[in-house]
Amino acid sequence: MAHRPSSRGPSSRLTFVSMSSALFLLLVTLVTGSQAANERPSIDTANERPSIDNRLLHLSSSVAVRAWLANPGTAPEYIRPQIEALASARDAGAVQRSSPSSTTSVSQFNRFNEDVLGLPQNEESLTVCPSRPRVTLGGTNDYRGLLNPRGNFTGWHFSFNGGRSLNNEGLLPAVDVRGAQRPSGGDPVSATGRNCSLYSASLNYDPNDPFGSSNGIGVYRSTPRRLADCPGGDAKSCWPNRRAVATNRPGHFLDKEWMTVGRSGSAGSVVWTTYSDFDFTADNPAGFTAQIYAVRCSANLATCTNPILISGNDEDVQFSDVTIGPDGRTYVTWSEIRGELEGTPQTFIHKLRVAPAGSTNFGPTRIVHREKLAIPFGGKLNASEFRVATYPKNTVAKVGGKPRVFVTWDACSVRVLGETVCEDAVVKLSWSDDRGRTWHGPVTVSVRGQNYFPTIDTDPFRNRVLVGYFTSRYDLGFDNRQDVELVTLDSRQPRQPIDRQRLTSPSNEPEADPLLGGIFIGDYIEVVALNGKAYLHYNANYVAVPLLAEGLPIPQQDNFIARTRQ
Repeated sequence: MAHRPSSRGPSSRLTFVSMSSALFLLLVTLVTGSQAANERPSIDTANERPSIDNRLLHLSSSVAVRAWLANPGTAPEYIRPQIEALASARDAGAVQRSSPSSTTSVSQFNRFNEDVLGLPQNEESLTVCPSRPRVTLGGTNDYRGLLNPRGNFTGWHFSFNGGRSLNNEGLLPAVDVRGAQRPSGGDPVSATGRNCSLYSASLNYDPNDPFGSSNGIGVYRSTPRRLADCPGGDAKSCWPNRRAVATNRPGHFLDKEWMTVGRSGSAGSVVWTTYSDFDFTADNPAGFTAQIYAVRCSANLATCTNPILISGNDEDVQFSDVTIGPDGRTYVTWSEIRGELEGTPQTFIHKLRVAPAGSTNFGPTRIVHREKLAIPFGGKLNASEFRVATYPKNTVAKVGGKPRVFVTWDACSVRVLGETVCEDAVVKLSWSDDRGRTWHGPVTVSVRGQNYFPTIDTDPFRNRVLVGYFTSRYDLGFDNRQDVELVTLDSRQPRQPIDRQRLTSPSNEPEADPLLGGIFIGDYIEVVALNGKAYLHYNANYVAVPLLAEGLPIPQQDNFIARTRQ
């Protein structure tokens, strides 16, 4: 569907800095530093701690890119001169409002942004209001934020017609973190609460000093009407109700949050947020440890619990996910990584803990699966260069009046070259009817090629489980070009798919973006299943835009919404 321009005037657009075309080439070099974001930190032998560069390389890509741009002296030496030149040009540039310009749209795709500058969007989250499915909110890492004068980076994108077109968009504003305003910094999450209240979550930190200052996890609350009528951009009036639900301790950094909103027994409507807490003061050869925490807040964000330790004695963890099931229980999954700190082949142990409805007391840790062929941190798919690692996701359905928890993840068929190169990644699915004591599966839901970034949801109105993911199976020659595939399963008998849909055609070339190239396409995408329909928020390079209004229209990375029947 062709992208319909917003009726709002230029004053509602995002704020950016004007630069010459030569400087855009420097951005290419800037973002290539994110390629190493999964590498195990090297050690500074003088103090047995990782340098600031190595700490950045282990966290979300957005943290590294923004910190290097804000402090060129902390960038790796091989790109420091280019970053210094870019920062000088940015500081000398004239701030101006962007205005609409002609773009080459692809009619069969729903582009879900109004980016006229050709800067990337990735790492898509999505929510659709169950009672009013035309209310749709998505989130992205929005690289227009690199040029935002207030440092905000997490994008939000709102629609009043189910994602067919965009009504308004912007960047999440700063939140107060221990008395300091910290801008939004990526890792978007979107959720819907009672009466279609809308929520977003983000990392919040100082890009000038991510490790030496306070950082936290920001949660934001708004309404459909407010998001439709507010000025957009990073206006605070779009998200008047916002707070940091967790803050770091000295030497720590909070990363990779996830969020869910729903009714949980006697507690009523609540907001659960989970996240990774990296401790860079740890006394071990790698220089860090990590733990998973959870926080529960009231629906209006007025009160929140203290952080609740979820991962126990695990020392290396990542990728938490949280769901409030139809039974009101709270389900948290995560991965313990064995081998990364030791420099040996990595095993990801997927785990689950469950809290009773209305409670903040979680039960024992259950093992979902020990994945010995995980896509490892620091590894790669055999025909692609972008960052990727095994990332489990969960959902809960009611089957026979009882909860059934599903967990999906991606894993390699074979690992070669020191077990760092992943061949023919598959998407797996396991499920439990007794809150994780025993598990069925895993079964493989993908077919052939490389399959990665799985996302899962259950339809509350039908016995359906939907699993979406990127696949290269239509690129028969090279296993590189990607499509989005959606698999539908019966939640009562999930061993065999009942439908398989290719949501994109032609296949996308993931390396086509002029700035990111094939280095980074985010860490996740998201599907929503609702009343027989499916909505999937993903990124691709289907639209051609002149890069910052200069030169020819060229393909660049955008976020899109695919809509289909289950």
